[in-house]
Amino acid sequence: MKDAIVIGGGFYGAMTALYLMRVRGFAKVTLIEREQGLLKRASYHNQARVHNGYHYPRSFVTAFRSRVNLPRFLQDYPDVVVKDFTKLYAIARNNSKVTAKQFERFCQGIEASLQAAPEEFSRLFDDRLIEAVYLTEEYAFNSAILAAEVGRELEAAGVELLFESRVTAIHGTADGLSVEVEGKGGAQQERHGRYLFNCTYSGLNQYGGDFPGTATRLRHEITEMALVQMPPELRNLGVTVMDGPFFSMMPFPARGLHTLSHVRYTPHLNWEDVNGKDPYGLLDDYDRASRVDWMVRDVSRYMADVARVEYHDSLFEVKTILMKNEGDDGRPILFEQHPQLPGCYSMLGGKIDNIFDALERLDAEPFH
Repeated sequence: MKDAIVIGGGFYGAMTALYLMRVRGFAKVTLIEREQGLLKRASYHNQARVHNGYHYPRSFVTAFRSRVNLPRFLQDYPDVVVKDFTKLYAIARNNSKVTAKQFERFCQGIEASLQAAPEEFSRLFDDRLIEAVYLTEEYAFNSAILAAEVGRELEAAGVELLFESRVTAIHGTADGLSVEVEGKGGAQQERHGRYLFNCTYSGLNQYGGDFPGTATRLRHEITEMALVQMPPELRNLGVTVMDGPFFSMMPFPARGLHTLSHVRYTPHLNWEDVNGKDPYGLLDDYDRASRVDWMVRDVSRYMADVARVEYHDSLFEVKTILMKNEGDDGRPILFEQHPQLPGCYSMLGGKIDNIFDALERLDAEPFH
């Protein structure tokens, strides 16, 4: 009997569990999640952006994969995608790593729609600081609706769900793998499976037992997404200013607000991943003093109307990236099969649409 344990109830873990049951014919899959429900961490605490390639002018591969994966996400989850806003990309005159002409050539290369923004939009920006403004085709997603849809799919597929449960150790056994699980109130249990899929994002390497850790080095950041109510002039817009120490404002449909993020001020704290330094524990202990005033002050230089946003609160989360991509825009998935533990895989992706790249990697695995 083919059976598996999936650790992590974010979008990657949930989609992996569904894939194993629906596509690969597994008889039993157990999904273990430390939170009270699905998609409660990084899958929720983000810009809610469905990427279409524009964001990665310095990584053609990442941009191209977004262009390939977007139609698949729209097809699979049409009810969670929000399109009723205008998305603008703008190029800064100073300190941008791409010029307007370079951005135009890049979009042409990945065959992404790009038009000069009409006056009603371009006049929202200070043209002394902004070289060009473009209309693009990029969308948002409602993470609350997505969580509900994924939950229904998992239930229909027969996936066993263990919430408020944390895997503390992974062991190799004669016929597969076992995990030690700490449940609500400290209750302990052990679960066994032929295969194991570690989809815990920032928690990938926080296990005892035989788990060797990922060969790929990781870096974590505590990040802040400020949630704001936009003034009327900006309420139906999403804006990204490229490409350097600038900012994004995206609709956040799950709350009916916008996220405001800034390359300089969104990251609060960063460190290299090590076993025993639990990223989520560090986040729990962090004081979470908002930097929204700094964000608004800087963004208002480029768009004066932003000075009138109404701040509500902030989403603090741990963001994890591959250290080899710290210096560029690349956001490849991490996909490792651990030789020391046959049947044990670790997976990580930095964008929601990257899940299809991960599933394609699983297509090549010979599960018996």
